[in-house]
Amino acid sequence: MTVEMLETRLRAIGETRYHDKHPFHHKLHSGQCTPDQVRAWVINRWAYQAAIPMKDAAFLSRCSDPAMRREWRSRIEDHDGGVAEGGGLRRWLKLAEAVGLDPDYVASGQGILPATRFAVDAYVRYVRDMPLLQAVASSLTELFAPSIHERRIEGLLEHYDFANAESLSYFRKRLSEAPKDVEFGLAWVLKHADTEEKADMACEALMFKTDVLWAQLDALWGAYVEPGRIPPGAWQPGEGLL
Repeated sequence: MTVEMLETRLRAIGETRYHDKHPFHHKLHSGQCTPDQVRAWVINRWAYQAAIPMKDAAFLSRCSDPAMRREWRSRIEDHDGGVAEGGGLRRWLKLAEAVGLDPDYVASGQGILPATRFAVDAYVRYVRDMPLLQAVASSLTELFAPSIHERRIEGLLEHYDFANAESLSYFRKRLSEAPKDVEFGLAWVLKHADTEEKADMACEALMFKTDVLWAQLDALWGAYVEPGRIPPGAWQPGEGLL
């Protein structure tokens, strides 16, 4: 197993399993989502966004290498930001406001689908509990994120009135943040997955993460695209509006 072979395997996972291929994203980016379907996506994606800095903090608590901690902690700063300017989380709440949702309602985490909660919690636990190799490898979905952000920006601007520079600022910012993160993560995995067994572990971790992302969209599709399947306690259209 050479470094080149492992990188090819990792990239092939994205080609076949990344959530850009989910029908919900095709529906969203082509302007076919109703306003409530967009709102449901914004609300449920918040659960994942809000968990990212907690996931990364859990990772840092296990990392004994100061150099690695210095590299990794920028991920928390990207999402939390400073008190004055905020970060990715604040930018996501700007999107929530733009689609007609009360940002405080979204930030409260109310109305999140049960399957979304389970998927996000599973990801946080995975990064907290698994060996560092798998924890880092699970972050490599960022390899494939810039392309989906570019298509999302283009599609939302073309098809939805709420889309503008401010409401889509989260995605534009990730175009510069994600490559920096994944460059370090990929190099680290390629260096440390130095046996066939470890290479398999890294690939399995990345597949786990694609499953986490896919499961969230499956939950959205089942609850809000196919009518009548919204589970108890999940967001109901009309709730949490401005």
